[in-house]
Amino acid sequence: MTWEDSLGNARVLDLWRREAGVLFDLEKPERCTTPVHGRPLAVRRRRIPQTEVPGVGKPVSRLVMGCDNQPDIRHASVMWDNYFEYGGNTFDTAHIYGGGRMEQLLGTWMRNRGVREDVVVIGKGAHTPANFPDRVGPQLDISLDRLGTDHLDVYFLHRDNPDVPVGEWMDVLNAERSAGRIKAFGGSNWSLARVREANTYAAANGLTPFAAVSNNFSLARMVDPVWAGCIAASDAEWRAWLEAEQMALFPWSSQARGFFTSRFDDIRAASGRGPDAAFGNQPSDAELVRCWFSDDNFERRARAVALAGKRGVAPINVALAYVLNQPFPCFALIGPRVLAETRSSLAALDVALGEDERRWLNLETDSR
Repeated sequence: MTWEDSLGNARVLDLWRREAGVLFDLEKPERCTTPVHGRPLAVRRRRIPQTEVPGVGKPVSRLVMGCDNQPDIRHASVMWDNYFEYGGNTFDTAHIYGGGRMEQLLGTWMRNRGVREDVVVIGKGAHTPANFPDRVGPQLDISLDRLGTDHLDVYFLHRDNPDVPVGEWMDVLNAERSAGRIKAFGGSNWSLARVREANTYAAANGLTPFAAVSNNFSLARMVDPVWAGCIAASDAEWRAWLEAEQMALFPWSSQARGFFTSRFDDIRAASGRGPDAAFGNQPSDAELVRCWFSDDNFERRARAVALAGKRGVAPINVALAYVLNQPFPCFALIGPRVLAETRSSLAALDVALGEDERRWLNLETDSR
């Protein structure tokens, strides 16, 4: 029996037990207090580099673990323990993820492992249709309770509302920071014009500005927004501003949600394969086509494949290395569903790219 057969059988059995409502005592959240290998949780392989973000007060991992697709505490614990043991300390979640379930899982894992002071928690709130300043505080109350903590290390407004003056957003964010409930903050899916306006307002009024932005950024251009209201920070104007300001970017879908993997070839061959039923929030084939398929992206992918062949790595490693090797602080959000995907992301840390290679990959030059 192959590994694939064994894993497939295990997944089917897990799904069957979940549908039947079978939960053994040892599997209850409060019993998942040690890693599956039985040893205490500790950093065992310092592979993931860390750097500072203004206001956070502790180092932040360059690879950030996305907490938005874990089906239960057992799966989450295995994924997050493994990430932590590689030196990863930064976790990204949001008020709306899983209807609050993802914040609860992360809170349970931190409590079970006793690692709250060792990790950086990124939270988001005020998502459409609740993207108004007066919703920040009440949603933050709920998020902190779910997470079992008294503060978030980084807080992002999950969406902008251009009808709200930036001053109202900056006032409420600074109030929460003064209350000690958030440390650093910024905007997710904000336009460059609005980010500039927000920081100009902060400077003029003696307030703390945005410390970071969390927009889409990847080697592949986002042709169509993955979700309504999503904004990318990949164009030349955004990149130039981020470099000039040395603003931290926390890009979501940093690997273009499978565009640089073999799944691309399956879809191009019209395989018709659907999403993996074992996990929610898995990109569909139709989404991959809608959001990333274009002639310019096909050429970017071809160049990533060519460079990967010369470096002896996978194309997805080159694509993630492109994000990590920018001339501004970039903290790539990753969303591995299985340990092999975490290992794949780690491989990108060994791929160094120079400016000429970055520009060539992004079709800014014809030769490298």
